[in-house]
Amino acid sequence: MKIAVIGAGHVGGALGTLWASKGHQIVFGVRNQQDPKLQELLKSAVGSARAASVKDAVSFGEVVVLAVPWTAAQETIESAGDLTGKVLIDCINPLAPDLSGLTIGTNNSAGEEVARWAKDAKVVKAFNTNGAVNFANPQFGSERASMFICGEDASAKSVVSKLADEIGFDVVDCGALIASRWLEPLAMLWIHLAYKQGLGPTGHAFKLLRR
Repeated sequence: MKIAVIGAGHVGGALGTLWASKGHQIVFGVRNQQDPKLQELLKSAVGSARAASVKDAVSFGEVVVLAVPWTAAQETIESAGDLTGKVLIDCINPLAPDLSGLTIGTNNSAGEEVARWAKDAKVVKAFNTNGAVNFANPQFGSERASMFICGEDASAKSVVSKLADEIGFDVVDCGALIASRWLEPLAMLWIHLAYKQGLGPTGHAFKLLRR
């Protein structure tokens, strides 16, 4: 599958390199293709991974991963080019700069805002409720960490579910995109447990238990 990853930070870098190792074709859409950290990321990737402008990456991808800071999300989408019909995975949490909380919530969400800005894309919220450091190993003892997703388009969610399952997550479909209103605060709880309660970024993950 051709996947454009917009942003090459912790989340984008982890997802892009993992999917490259699974045989997918990855293009990182970035502003500065010569950034030393990006070059190191590309050197470490196993498989097909390269960098391009955001617009060129979006043009290439069947799936587009939005992994930029919340403050840059709208500008990134507006400059990304034609997203019509593309599966757009929104990984963003609308975090305050000091990580003290969310800047929007309960009656709105970053996921819904992304869908308004990218109104012709098939937006799926995913990869926002666990730390990127766990993406390469979501196995906790005998359990796989849950990856909660939501969105309006069933076919798009099927694509995202397969990509999440491929790297080891137990996928939980939470329904329509309005569920982003609950998934983004869940991410805030993960951050709180990791950095305020001392569990650490690799020490915990959420799991939905089914009877």
